[in-house]
Amino acid sequence: MKAMLFAVSCALLAPLTGHTQDIRTPLEPIPQISVAAQHEVKVSPDRATIQISVQTRAATAAAAATQNATKLQSVLAALRGLGLTNDQLSTLNYNVAPDYVHREGREPEITGYNVTNTIVADIRQLSQVGPVIDAALSRGANMMTSLQFYASNTEAARRTAIAGAIAKARADAEAAAAAAGGSLGQLLDINIGAYMPQPMYRMVTAARMQADTPIQPGQESLSVVVSTRWRFNPGR
Repeated sequence: MKAMLFAVSCALLAPLTGHTQDIRTPLEPIPQISVAAQHEVKVSPDRATIQISVQTRAATAAAAATQNATKLQSVLAALRGLGLTNDQLSTLNYNVAPDYVHREGREPEITGYNVTNTIVADIRQLSQVGPVIDAALSRGANMMTSLQFYASNTEAARRTAIAGAIAKARADAEAAAAAAGGSLGQLLDINIGAYMPQPMYRMVTAARMQADTPIQPGQESLSVVVSTRWRFNPGR
């Protein structure tokens, strides 16, 4: 008898439970405002890299390579004399290429060989940039293809840029909310995009000047983009 009563009770309750689930209404989406903003700050560089090349030409590849090695050793010795250590000097590229002369009706003829050896000097004191250029040119370097300034520590500047971007996003969201006849609610989501400082480049000529080479590093830009979502409170 108890078993039968339990079964009847479950049968009566089951439709009621199912009916309760059926009458539930889905939750309405939260009104939101999505805003992206960007902020840029300037950073003063404290480091520099210079690409220094020695290019030599001779009738044979071996002769050009020997001349090149002699000149480059002299350049490296001068840079070490300025205090640059081996971890600040690295080889970027070494190239051997023939020179050709083209005559009408004949096959190209090799007239000699060019050897180019390029090193990168990592300068950790900007006051050394000019002396490094002058020392390299005076010892046989005849090509400088890049001078790049950069900041070694940008963490504080990055956080300043993040704060500025979020402030801009909030201001834009508040303006949008007011224009829509409501008000801005709490911050629901924020995404900080990747940032990339823009190094400052300078081109350097190979001609040596009588006076010390003047260098002005300028500033580099650091930019951060944020994406935000805010609750929108509709007007009543």
